[in-house]
Amino acid sequence: MDNQLLLICLLTAVINLIGALAYAARIAGVRTGRIAMSFALFNLLVLVSRMSNSFLGPFLAKRIELRLASGGGDALAGDFRLVLASATFAVFIGILLVPTAQRLFAQAIGWFQHNRSTARLVLRTASPAGLSAIRQSLTMPSAENLKQLGKPKDIGWGVLIANMLAQGLITVGVLASLYAGYLNPEFRVTASQLSAVINGFATILLFAFIDPQISVMTDDVVEGRMDANVFRRAIIWISLSRLAGTVAAQVFFIPSAMAVAWIANYV
Repeated sequence: MDNQLLLICLLTAVINLIGALAYAARIAGVRTGRIAMSFALFNLLVLVSRMSNSFLGPFLAKRIELRLASGGGDALAGDFRLVLASATFAVFIGILLVPTAQRLFAQAIGWFQHNRSTARLVLRTASPAGLSAIRQSLTMPSAENLKQLGKPKDIGWGVLIANMLAQGLITVGVLASLYAGYLNPEFRVTASQLSAVINGFATILLFAFIDPQISVMTDDVVEGRMDANVFRRAIIWISLSRLAGTVAAQVFFIPSAMAVAWIANYV
């Protein structure tokens, strides 16, 4: 793996790690009763994710150009599959870090309630006190919680499958559109702009079917109609379906790229 591909994999990992930690923000919001505050603080991490994402597309496009110039286009599929594997690895690490992240979010929410300064909160993260808080919050999912996971009784299989499909398509969207440009070089620029064909369907699934379900459960916990442990189990299942989605992205990759390459002929 060369340095350019390593950088692409790292950017992909950062984007997917932050996405996986979004569930920790929900749990922290439920624990503290500060739902809006938990998402406001999480948006700080989203800024890092979006910045990484803004560089990812150009780096991938440059990778394709260099491969084509050197006659190594056949290796592009392997490169992109490594990028997809880095997404899976990052989501897996994110799931393991959810207990740690929820404790850190809860501490940050409490600190911000008294100080109300985003700049000071960011600076505190790198201070000795902040690093000590991170070290003390480090924990792994307990074996007891894993034993209690059981079957997904608290959230439907339909929601989990829809989330898996949505996450898989979102993971593969940009990569498939860029690889479609390699498959259909005559309309390479057109294909590279067609990621919305894949991401659009995934976005509809997320915002129409999945996010409302999670939001309702969050409100139920805050209002006392759902036990917090039940909510955490549901979030674990949703996280696992996200992980399954990144694995499914390996299957979606080539068919999605071929579909985009075909659509590029008729746009």
